[in-house]
Amino acid sequence: MPQVPLLMPQLGESIAEATIMRLLVQPGDTVTADQEVVEVETNKAVMGVTTSCGGTVVSLSVSEGETVAVGCVMGIIEATEEEVERSGATPLAEGEIPAAPAPVAASNSGDDGAHFRTEGEYREGTTPIPTKSDRGLPVPMGVRGAHYLSPRIRARMDELGITEADLAYVTGTGAGGRITIDDFESFLNYVDGWPSRQASPMRRSVASSMQRTWRRPIASAGRPIYMAPIILHRKRHPRKPGYTLYFARALALALAEAPECAGYMVGGRILTPKRIDLGIAVQVADGVMVPVMRNVDEYTLDELIDEYNKIISQARERKLDKAYMGGGIATVTNFGGFGLTFGTPMPLPSESIILGVGSVQKVPVWSDEVECFIPVEQANITAAFDHRVVDGGDIGRLMQRIAYFLEHPELL
Repeated sequence: MPQVPLLMPQLGESIAEATIMRLLVQPGDTVTADQEVVEVETNKAVMGVTTSCGGTVVSLSVSEGETVAVGCVMGIIEATEEEVERSGATPLAEGEIPAAPAPVAASNSGDDGAHFRTEGEYREGTTPIPTKSDRGLPVPMGVRGAHYLSPRIRARMDELGITEADLAYVTGTGAGGRITIDDFESFLNYVDGWPSRQASPMRRSVASSMQRTWRRPIASAGRPIYMAPIILHRKRHPRKPGYTLYFARALALALAEAPECAGYMVGGRILTPKRIDLGIAVQVADGVMVPVMRNVDEYTLDELIDEYNKIISQARERKLDKAYMGGGIATVTNFGGFGLTFGTPMPLPSESIILGVGSVQKVPVWSDEVECFIPVEQANITAAFDHRVVDGGDIGRLMQRIAYFLEHPELL
């Protein structure tokens, strides 16, 4: 009977690997076409891998906790020729034996703690060289200054999956503060044995995104927003829209008027986005997910409530539909829920602007009408932006429009 490989699929744009969370079937089990058989975690969400056809599970070549690259064979399903023809699945050629997938990332020891070997141990072959996917090195505090890195050090960094950001506090003892190989090895010995844990795929994804973002000149600007109109509007609204949705809708309308504020610089050109698709930052375990709402400027606040509630719920469960992944031109992050009144958020590498929202505070504001200070409910908003694309004046005008829409919520 034909044997059909169970492959790790491409689960989203830019996703190259996934970690096996749960095996939902075992060898000998009977499965149907499109049945979910493996639950995996990517750097974006937890998803299910389904079968391409029905049949019997012959073998599984992965185990829970392994990280497997896209396209690798995870198991074999034996199916009838009729089922293969009906489903359009591609069976293995006669006599073909698929290679078991090699884990993309593995712990250096039997527990969750990282253990870093000396160069001599690698040279003597007493332990395998870690792959480039081994990350999560703890960084010591109290030392400073990484400068020029020699090819030898960079080769060692590649072996261990260490980036320049991981060495930001290493003291260089070479000429001009240069980090020597001895400095590097001393750093590894210094952190050897520190309490640690393996960074999750999502944590590694966040770290990578923030490092790429920091290559650009990111500036921030902020201002207060009078919250009484929104609070009153929400209180009277039968469906009680989320506060973040108000800010997302105001940002969308403002960007529709000035889309260049969310432009991209590519070479000597500045590209203007074609659609106002906005991300909503959602805090989840060990990271942040950013589901994306499409064409936010084309729908009213009321029309967006269901979609907003849906993507927030999916993001918190880390089971986000592919339709809501990627492609945003800007993001709204509401850190006010954590009691923070002000922050400087970082835009994603694929975006040029992010709007941060602080918590609502009662502050004294002078009133000319009554000639005294009166308590006013305010929240600070902050826009972090790529300064290559726009300047402070552009962002100031954008923030004025955002404030206007928020203070007139009937326009949302």
